[in-house]
Amino acid sequence: MAEIHGVTVGDGTSGAEVNSGADVSVAERRALISSHVRTWCEAGIVESNRPELSTEVALLLAGGYVDDETRAIMADRRAVGRSFPDIGGWSELRYLTDEYTRTCRRLSAARIGPVQVVLERRVQALEKRVNTARSAVVRSNRHFASSVRAIRKDRRDGLHLDVEQREALFVGLTRTPVPAKSTTGLGSVAGSGSAALDKLAGRLASIEGSGVLADAGRRVAEVLDGLAPHDDGGLAGKYDALLYLAGNVYDRIESSNAWHSDHFVVQRNQLDLADEITQISVDTVALRSILAELDEAADLARDEATRASIDSRIRALGAVWDQLVERVAALARIGDLVSRAEDQLSSQRAVAHAASLDSRIDDLLARSGSRELSAANTHYVGDQFDGVEELMFAHRAALYGDIALLTSGNERPAP
Repeated sequence: MAEIHGVTVGDGTSGAEVNSGADVSVAERRALISSHVRTWCEAGIVESNRPELSTEVALLLAGGYVDDETRAIMADRRAVGRSFPDIGGWSELRYLTDEYTRTCRRLSAARIGPVQVVLERRVQALEKRVNTARSAVVRSNRHFASSVRAIRKDRRDGLHLDVEQREALFVGLTRTPVPAKSTTGLGSVAGSGSAALDKLAGRLASIEGSGVLADAGRRVAEVLDGLAPHDDGGLAGKYDALLYLAGNVYDRIESSNAWHSDHFVVQRNQLDLADEITQISVDTVALRSILAELDEAADLARDEATRASIDSRIRALGAVWDQLVERVAALARIGDLVSRAEDQLSSQRAVAHAASLDSRIDDLLARSGSRELSAANTHYVGDQFDGVEELMFAHRAALYGDIALLTSGNERPAP
């Protein structure tokens, strides 16, 4: 994983850092970043310590799973500030649907018996959660018009998504690229119930003996142990790795103050980052789907000529993969440049702040003479108070004498 001026091909962990010196030309830097991106995507690994993608990126990547009309409506809604439903993070939905798919496969391969019963109950529980998430997206009256009048208005404005379109969007959201989920860091959705599975598996596995009950208990324990998600080292596949990297770079660029500053007004107008991420997703999803169909056709082919024809098409599609890698590498390079600009702006702000401190220090020192005069004047006033105190004592003594004399003259002589 390469860290390139603070923008990491992945999420920010240590790696081979690109030399930032002047001896690295633009072409060399571009080639080096492309090499890092290609290596990371080909490895197809997104470790569990990587950050999850933002909700905004998840929606952009989900655009690769819908048709052109739906993508256009999503873009229009985004342009006018219309929000989309959110279940608290789409990564959890991906973990949930992956577990559901994995459990369904186990159920289809299970024989009739206690194992099948356990799997059926687990599938039902997971399916209920998936349907709850689907309803929150597809049936949201808060985000999508529900009355006839509101629907007609949104359709005129090109902002309304039909139920079928929302269903397709939900499917795309279930494929959000995510880091690996280890057993020690389960999410609130996908992880719920895993602790109970582990506990039950442990109890069943502890049954001793060779009877029917013991054998059934151990079989069920093996199934339950297989249902609990284990850390697989982050294996995601090169397509998910590429989409994850593109989304991660987008999040880094969009969160940069430098990118949103006046320095990059022209560049922001030249490059629509949101549209670029969506188009990368569209091409990646299409490439993965076509290659899967070609692989299936190759497995069914009975003659060498057909397999050779299919192989030639697969090789031709290698150019599409190369283009996708270059597009993501271009985004990573922009992220690299934006990160360096962020560092420079931070340095400029530090210099400006130091300069402002210098002027404030100068002003403070310039007022030192006034402070000395003020202190001297205050001491002078204090000295006057000392004189006043003596004078007041004399006045009080004289006044006391006058009062005593006055009161003594008013006293009656004794009879």
